[in-house]
Amino acid sequence: MTVTRFAPSPTGYLHVGNLRTALFNWLIARQSGGSFILRLDDTDPERSKQKYADAIREDLEWLGLTWDRVEQQSARLERYEAAADELRAMGRFYECFETPTELDLKRKKQLNMGRPPVYDRAALKLSDAEKDKLRAERGNGVWRFLLDQQRIEWTDGILGPLSIDAASVSDPVLIRADGQFLYTLASVCDDVDFGVTDIVRGSDHVTNTATQIQIIEALGGAVPRFAHHSLLTGPQGEALSKRLGTLSLRDLRAQGIEPMALLSHMARLGSSQPVDLATSLDDIVAGFALSSFGAAPTKFDVADLFPLTAHALAARPYAQVADHVRALGVPNDIAEQFWTVARDNITTMHDLEGWWQLCRDGAVPLVAPEDEEMIASAMRLLPEPPYTAESWGQWTAAVKDATGRKGRGLFMPLRKALTGMDHGPDMSSLMPLLQKVRR
Repeated sequence: MTVTRFAPSPTGYLHVGNLRTALFNWLIARQSGGSFILRLDDTDPERSKQKYADAIREDLEWLGLTWDRVEQQSARLERYEAAADELRAMGRFYECFETPTELDLKRKKQLNMGRPPVYDRAALKLSDAEKDKLRAERGNGVWRFLLDQQRIEWTDGILGPLSIDAASVSDPVLIRADGQFLYTLASVCDDVDFGVTDIVRGSDHVTNTATQIQIIEALGGAVPRFAHHSLLTGPQGEALSKRLGTLSLRDLRAQGIEPMALLSHMARLGSSQPVDLATSLDDIVAGFALSSFGAAPTKFDVADLFPLTAHALAARPYAQVADHVRALGVPNDIAEQFWTVARDNITTMHDLEGWWQLCRDGAVPLVAPEDEEMIASAMRLLPEPPYTAESWGQWTAAVKDATGRKGRGLFMPLRKALTGMDHGPDMSSLMPLLQKVRR
């Protein structure tokens, strides 16, 4: 069975970059009838917060990305320690005591000599007595995984055949000096234990994937199928990382972005397929093709989400928004009619309140100087509400007879006088909703 996972750290709110990873893994699982795991990578006790863990669940539920099981790394520390012991026993794990300054000097020296700045494995030459001395002077060291210095190859689901020379990569640190297990070891243990078969993540993880493949094999696990999607940039190609604080999923929700608009966009953005508004999650699942995505950085513009949101709302039946409409104070007898008229003229649900204010309180008339006399005459001919579907035609006919105006010179000034705008719904449909007219 296909098993995928989304593994956020509960150290902040989910943003669009996280969503790209979550969605791809969720879609792969759902396409194959497999299992999707939500895994909270919370091994950092200082930065991991319950409020962020709760927010992750809330954001995924808002989007309809349900999971089949939840796992927390903080509950699996004994498993990671057992894996570390296993690696020590096979000679693939060793303790290192260099300070950050010493490591930095080593890197600079290697670069000056034209060599890759990788860890020189000096710690492997330390005797037990030397390790004891360094431990007494500096405290516990970090633990590194001893890579086999050979080429690591795999066929990536997006990038195609990949090959990385392990000799050009430093032996990865898996346990910090304070004993905290780092992502690489914990993630590998989880993927092995939970039978993860497919992993999609950002292209910034390619080198990390290479080292993880060796750790998986050392622990006797089956190597999953990997795919690395392109990283998102801003609309001008700028680094999106500087703006992610304003692109959290909860910020987008607060702006009125609809889940289906966001999911439809993210499921196609950066692929060879056109971005179309899907009608359901099932449609998104059916139309998703991992192989259609490319390696080039993908431009993301939040402005693209608003037209999709408008289209999603325009297709929404009243039954799905009835509670929201009634909460605005729209009377029950016109609530459905109000939604039918307004939904084609809103970008987000936030705009609905403005349309109800217009209907309830009337709009400040927008009158051009050259139309003042005509509008004054027209307002004398306009009866008080309530109006019917015939009221607009009757009123404009009367104004035409009284003023001689016709066509756009008649209809546009009258629209602006009633609504304060030069655009909006068909006036024959809007007038029956007007509870008040400002004169």
